[in-house]
Amino acid sequence: MTGTHQAVRGFDPGAEAARATDAILHDTLHGGHRGVVVDSPPGAGKSTLVVRAARELAAAGRPLMVVAQTNAQVDDLVDRLAREDPELPIGRLHSSDQHPYDPVLDRHPRVVTSAKAADLAGLGVVVSTAAKWAHTRAAEPWPHAIVDEAYQMRSDALLAVAGLFERALFVGDPGQLDPFSAVGTEQWAALSYDPSASAVATLLAHNPGLPQHRLPVSWRLPASAAPLVSAAFYPYTPFRSGTGPGDRRLAFGVPSDGSGPDRVLDEAAESGWGLLELPARRTPRTDPEAVRAVALVVRRLLDRGTAATSERGPDPVPVTADRIAVGTAHRDQAAAVRAALVELGISQVTVDTANRLQGREFDVTVVLHPLSGRPDATAFHLETGRLCVLASRHRHACVVVCRAGVAELLDEHPSTEPVQLGVAVRFPDGWEAHHAVLAHLAEHRVSWRP
Repeated sequence: MTGTHQAVRGFDPGAEAARATDAILHDTLHGGHRGVVVDSPPGAGKSTLVVRAARELAAAGRPLMVVAQTNAQVDDLVDRLAREDPELPIGRLHSSDQHPYDPVLDRHPRVVTSAKAADLAGLGVVVSTAAKWAHTRAAEPWPHAIVDEAYQMRSDALLAVAGLFERALFVGDPGQLDPFSAVGTEQWAALSYDPSASAVATLLAHNPGLPQHRLPVSWRLPASAAPLVSAAFYPYTPFRSGTGPGDRRLAFGVPSDGSGPDRVLDEAAESGWGLLELPARRTPRTDPEAVRAVALVVRRLLDRGTAATSERGPDPVPVTADRIAVGTAHRDQAAAVRAALVELGISQVTVDTANRLQGREFDVTVVLHPLSGRPDATAFHLETGRLCVLASRHRHACVVVCRAGVAELLDEHPSTEPVQLGVAVRFPDGWEAHHAVLAHLAEHRVSWRP
């Protein structure tokens, strides 16, 4: 079905993705540049590309180090590499903590784990976090490196490991959240060596001639979501969905009871998007009514026996609690939603902030809008990457819970961030992205009074 839909539009997603991947691998294995940069939209197959590149480099007799940003990312990559190539010797360089890696890695006989890089010498691939690599010394630099989630890496972290390798493939999503910094960064703004800038931004500022590629297809986002996410967050690097209209469907075993949560779920099942709008009001950050509304949407999603049909198979698959996520802007909001879900007898739904949901995928997401009930629109809440993450985790549908009045709030609080010479303006900015998303959600609005 997917091929038929895309052929009608003159776009073959599999062929386009394969063409882009071949060009990336050619530059990585045979190009003469010291770096190759790959931009990837949500769900475009970053991990698939990293795994394939690692396997091809190792098969060509070119040992490589892989740099990821978190231990969870490292363990996922090692596990996937080992499953796809059981004969490939892989090193997992870890810290000296008591439980430094996921025990699932112990199931793979060709995976060697150690806190010392010397113990992993001679292996085809060695994977670790940027923080661990920064404290590693090597007699000879690695011929190749792959830096995964490179846009999440600060430039000072790249500087700390740059001496360990000769050439590198940088893969990441430019639309996600900027690298985190616990201190103010204003004193470095506009400097070419700004340590708080992303590794890719600094790399390209000093090496503008490096080959840049992009993955053109999102295999996660459905045809209902890719156009909005692409236009709102990736205007200069547009992408398409790997599926067509009708390839993915949500169906309910129990009919609607006419409540707000049920009506917005019906809208989301039909169109891929739903906005459950509560009355306008300024509220505490952990707005009890909005939190309760989020929990009720999840409860009804489970109670109605939701099933998903997709290109992965002809039979409907139940949407269970582990395939649902709730996204918030703040940790205290996430904690409030978890407590509300527990009161309703739900414990297996993932509830977390945008920062922690990066890179993850679910069938259905429920989002508490970052600006819901707020008296102002701060830079934190307007950050483009935060909204992008929240709006791009789903395979089937996204329901947004929000109080009315956000569009007016945005108009009352235009961006007042100081303009700094020498700093590239990020486009689109959060103000524009929020307006674009709200305009689309308005077409799928369900008003509800708790």
